[in-house]
Amino acid sequence: MDILGSTFISIVKIAALLGYIYGLLWAIGHKKIWVKIAGVVVAFGIIQLALSLNFGGFQILDDFDSSLLFQSCIMAMVALGLNLIYGFNGQFSLGQWGFYGLGAYCAADVTYRWTNGDARGLLVAGLGVLLAGVVILGIGRLLRRLRGIPVLSSFTLYLLGVVVAVAAAVFLGHILNPAITPLLGTNENPGPLATGLPLQIVFFLSIVIAGAFAAEVSFLFGLPVLTLGSDYFGIATLGFTIVVNTLMVNSDTILPFPEMRGGRGMLGIPNLTTWFWVFFFLILIIIIMRNLLQSSTGRAIMAVREDETAAKSMGIDVAGNKLMAFIIGSFFAGIGGGIYAHYIGFLAPATFDFLPGFNPLIIVVFGGLGSMSGTLAASFGWIFFLEGLLRTLLGKMGTDAPTWRFVLYPIMLLLVMLIRPQGLLGSVEWGFLKSKIIRPRHKADTQPITTPEVGAD
Repeated sequence: MDILGSTFISIVKIAALLGYIYGLLWAIGHKKIWVKIAGVVVAFGIIQLALSLNFGGFQILDDFDSSLLFQSCIMAMVALGLNLIYGFNGQFSLGQWGFYGLGAYCAADVTYRWTNGDARGLLVAGLGVLLAGVVILGIGRLLRRLRGIPVLSSFTLYLLGVVVAVAAAVFLGHILNPAITPLLGTNENPGPLATGLPLQIVFFLSIVIAGAFAAEVSFLFGLPVLTLGSDYFGIATLGFTIVVNTLMVNSDTILPFPEMRGGRGMLGIPNLTTWFWVFFFLILIIIIMRNLLQSSTGRAIMAVREDETAAKSMGIDVAGNKLMAFIIGSFFAGIGGGIYAHYIGFLAPATFDFLPGFNPLIIVVFGGLGSMSGTLAASFGWIFFLEGLLRTLLGKMGTDAPTWRFVLYPIMLLLVMLIRPQGLLGSVEWGFLKSKIIRPRHKADTQPITTPEVGAD
């Protein structure tokens, strides 16, 4: 009876969350601005109350549900980025988890150093991302004037420019650090810049820096690799994820980051992720991706997916649009990684192994390639059903039973592929995510112009 009761409650919670997502997207897509604002505020407040209110020891969303909710939102950010790359642009990628890990470690190192009296994490990472971005844009403008340069030569030029920018950021960081360090204090006795609003601002900057760092790495990686076919590109991105994971394991030996502790895992990351930040960044990513897809740039990205030859014949920059989709998708993954690091407070390289990296791919296929609504629904359904309900039910059958969910995952995916190959929602979009309907203009009725017959008087 206990199993049936917990199953029923879990199903009700999943249905309520899917209805919550539908209502939120409907409100954002409303024509009236006050409905949009009120809908976002109410949507935020509903979950905040469900997380904070306690009725005699009973919470609508307890600690376990809260963990699943945060994981679902983070997974939605990563999966939306992969859907942009794979679902909307047609590039099969297995590197999304690697960029997710890069964002997590980058953001964690910034705030870890800041709360331990070292401003170099923020200074070096922030200046490095900024200078590298300026260098990439400058070299890009130069190369557009000099046509006919091979891809590998362009990649070498970009790489050298980024290395110089990073070296300059390290130099400037060491110079500026002594001026800020006295205001940070220590972990036991924090200074004025390491608490309250200043710390929240640093957290926000760390998330943005993490996304930008992942985006710039994806640019350097994608520039030569995107010239490969889709299958070979997938293999290359899988290799990238394995390389990133190897660097994480050896971060305290090969890389100059002893605070990351290599394979032992990084400890002491401040728990700064709250529902406000998760909600804010998820809404931001949804709005950015939706507006991108409904712009002329988004149409070009989807045209590349349909037929590269036809898109090229219409004047679309196929290579440029592939690279753009890859960069933006990696940017979303980096943001999700930064939020995850400050929610869990501990980073282990095993979390970013290539096997868990298949989760975003499964979610994208499960929800529907080329459907943002499907990705959102599948992200919440995947975490709450498989990691929540199924894991709980199997846990009551024995200590080793929860591992059977790794057997049930592929079986469920195979069934979906056989029964509904287009995914659960296919190409269906909800509310704000629906494409705009452009109605044809009706011309006014005009009298036909008659001409006199030849020879008529």
